Amino acid sequence: MNEQNAGGVRQRSVEIVVPVYNEAHVLADSIGRLHAYLEASFPFPFRITVADNASTDATWQTAIDLTHRLPHVHAVHLDAKGRGRALKHVWSQSTADVVAYMDVDLSTGLEGFLPLVAPLLSGHSDVAIGSRLHRQSTVERGPKREFISRSYNLLLKAGLAARFSDAQCGFKAVRTDVFRALAPHIEDNAWFFDTELLVLAQRNRLRIHEVPVDWVDDPDSRVDIVRTAVDDLKGMGRMLRATLTGRTGIAAVPRRGSAPQVPATRKTAEVTPVQAADASTSSRSDHLEYAS
Repeated sequence: MNEQNAGGVRQRSVEIVVPVYNEAHVLADSIGRLHAYLEASFPFPFRITVADNASTDATWQTAIDLTHRLPHVHAVHLDAKGRGRALKHVWSQSTADVVAYMDVDLSTGLEGFLPLVAPLLSGHSDVAIGSRLHRQSTVERGPKREFISRSYNLLLKAGLAARFSDAQCGFKAVRTDVFRALAPHIEDNAWFFDTELLVLAQRNRLRIHEVPVDWVDDPDSRVDIVRTAVDDLKGMGRMLRATLTGRTGIAAVPRRGSAPQVPATRKTAEVTPVQAADASTSSRSDHLEYAS
């Protein structure tokens, strides 16, 4: 994935993770569209990784089929659910300079992807988020989801002094070296993962870049709104306690202008089981399979 240009200089690269759970009915079409778009218009080396969160339908087989058909697509299967868990596993092992993720429904317009990652690739910023609440964003969604989203972000501003506008948009990126420094301090493995990442980044004075997005609500969304809201409130309470006790400061966070540190190789195998420990939630290891 890390390629050299005509002058022999290594090009910076991006790994895009698409977390999925029982999405066999849309996976092939969405990944095909994403792959075609990036091949046609994205000027940097890239990899798309489908992260299957313990699906019980044909999602994993579909992901494997995609890795055989599309040259930049890889796949990983976890035996435990949780979007944050999948992102933590894949992002921590990535050899790319920048890691990103987007929802499988591609609700966010792909034209926003290069503006999202460009400031990270240049070294200008550390974390980047798509914002549906930006004044230049174009959003199509029902009043209930709009109210919940705005209320949640207002709570973050009031309770955690958040300066970012949209914590939950499924369109984010982060410098890989920065994420590896933050990852051991991120406790949540589900939907609050995004908020925790952003709060830690802000507390450690990292630069968070926001881009307006074109966003269309997915009517087939599997998110349990009530349960997610309760979990988010619990997470906010935990982060507030951590802030008050000074546990959000991280000394080892790389600063802008520092050279990204990425591992020389990535442990991958073709549909080969490996073990990946997840000490933040359990003493057991989560079983993963890779396809490339």
